[in-house]
Amino acid sequence: MSLIPFDTLPNDARVWCFGASRALDASATEVLVGSMRAFVAEWTAHRRDLEAGFDWWHERFLLIAVDESRAGASGCSIDALTGHLRRLGAELDLDLLDSMPVWYRAPAGDIRMVSRTEFSDLAALGEVSANTPVFDLTLTRLGDARAGSLETAAGSAWQRSLLTSD
Repeated sequence: MSLIPFDTLPNDARVWCFGASRALDASATEVLVGSMRAFVAEWTAHRRDLEAGFDWWHERFLLIAVDESRAGASGCSIDALTGHLRRLGAELDLDLLDSMPVWYRAPAGDIRMVSRTEFSDLAALGEVSANTPVFDLTLTRLGDARAGSLETAAGSAWQRSLLTSD
């Protein structure tokens, strides 16, 4: 069995961050968590169990981490993960695999998802700035997420390039 508690994974664990195209209600969250629990418990790479865990952050972000000190994720195991997320997304009418949008925290505190063009347009209107909290789903180490780099100021993340027009 490869499912281990997320909070026991080391900071150097490899992490994948997926943003949900919409917030989930309690019923859909239950389906997502149950499905991920079953998948991660059986997740392997080259017939070796992956010591992995997952967490559902802010009702919007799925983080999956693997302790690669014993066995690393391979191309086939990553393909299995994305296939599972695609099927789960279809079941929940949810996209978890689109890496193109920008997720940001609006002034009221809610999390919004917009296209990169829309985020640039919001910057031009002064509705978002370098201080706007954004979610950086490009993180690769769990310790970075734990240290607060998942939610950071737009001016400190890749989204800074969207704040100015050339």
